[in-house]
Amino acid sequence: MPSHFYNLGITYSGDIMFNFFMDLSPVMQALIAGLFTWGVTMLGASVVFFFKNIKKNIMDSLLGFSGGVMIAASFWSLLNPAIEIANELKMISWLIVGCGFLGGGILLFLGDKLYNFISRKNENLKCNYSKRVLMLLSSITLHNIPEGLIIGVVFGSAACGIDNATLISAITLTIGIGLQNFPEGSAVSLPLYRDGYSKFKAFFLGQLSAIVEPISAVVGALLVMRVQALLPFLLSFAAGAMIYVVVCELIPESQTNNNKNLITLCTLIGFIIMMILDISLG
Repeated sequence: MPSHFYNLGITYSGDIMFNFFMDLSPVMQALIAGLFTWGVTMLGASVVFFFKNIKKNIMDSLLGFSGGVMIAASFWSLLNPAIEIANELKMISWLIVGCGFLGGGILLFLGDKLYNFISRKNENLKCNYSKRVLMLLSSITLHNIPEGLIIGVVFGSAACGIDNATLISAITLTIGIGLQNFPEGSAVSLPLYRDGYSKFKAFFLGQLSAIVEPISAVVGALLVMRVQALLPFLLSFAAGAMIYVVVCELIPESQTNNNKNLITLCTLIGFIIMMILDISLG
């Protein structure tokens, strides 16, 4: 078959898949998006079958790029729509949005404190299977549930016809969250393998770190669609959680690289791409 017919077939199939996705309910879209981010985590965890380590430059570039995407999305896809909706509903926009933003950050702050407490409590115990599972389950609760909620909120917001909340921006944000999940999956599976776990067990625990994202994505979409008066708070809450993750985890981790200027450039590129998509398609 000539190459141009082959390419046409790929383009046509892609259009069918995209149109099929657009016709789904927001809850199903959020579920698929959550499954995607979980799948990327699986992909990251699966590197344990092929490598003992991954180049730090690649990992940090992904983290930096994802950080830029999430910073841009926190304003154009979440905070800006939250302010506009609050104004339309005759709410005190700065109070609602400020409380929601701070609430998202505080939730993850408290989660980190709880995680550190559990870590210190068990630091003198022998590193066994039960302890690993406990740490991973706490990490799931503290970090990946808000990420899933963010996905659900943006897809639910796009379905409600909110300005600056589009299906394309929701998909882009999902990709950004998925990219930062890839290093997370490998960051769990590779150390476990080095500690003596089998490759399969290390992979299983690595992918387990994001299993709650599809569930929380569905919850986020349902909340937005059922109780639209909560939209300003939920959007700003998601933004606060997102910025906390970026400032506390993604940026500091990416900047441990010797090529800090290159990683910073990746962050700027991620920000610009998300900004362009939000502005041009919003």
